[in-house]
Amino acid sequence: MTLKDRLTDDLKEAMKNKEQVRKSVVTLIRAGIKQCEVDTRQELTDEDIISLISKQLKQRKDALVDFEKANRTDLIEQTNQEIAILENYLPEQLDDIELKEIITKVVEEVGATSMKDMGKVMAKTISLVQGRADGKRINAMVKQILG
Repeated sequence: MTLKDRLTDDLKEAMKNKEQVRKSVVTLIRAGIKQCEVDTRQELTDEDIISLISKQLKQRKDALVDFEKANRTDLIEQTNQEIAILENYLPEQLDDIELKEIITKVVEEVGATSMKDMGKVMAKTISLVQGRADGKRINAMVKQILG
C-alpha cells in the first residue's frame, strides 16, 4: 500500500469517526500532494510525500514555539495533536547513536575536515536519512562532529 492510498483510507476513517483534527491534517497533506503533482506534472513517490510531510511537520514545530511564547494554550494543544498525526506518516526516527554513525560515515566519504565542509556533509546526510531525522538535529550533530 502506497502512502497516498494510506492517506485516502485514513481520511475516510477520520470522516467516519468525526475526528476533525486528523481529517484536516490529512486533507492538508493530500492538498499539498495534489499541488505538487499539478506543478511538476508527475505523480509523487512515497519519498516525495515523506519530504512534503516533513516540511509540514517542521512548519508546525516552528509555529509551536511562537504559540508557546504567546501562551496560546488552545493553539499549543491543537498543534501538538497535528504534530503527532504527521509523525505517524513518517518513517521511524533515528536515535542519536544511529544518526551519529551515519554522519560520521558521510564525513569520511566527503573528506570533511572543518566547518567549511558542513554544507557537503549536511546535503549528503539529509538525502540519506530522508525524513528519519530533523534538520536541526542533523545540523547540531554535524557541528559537534566537525567542531
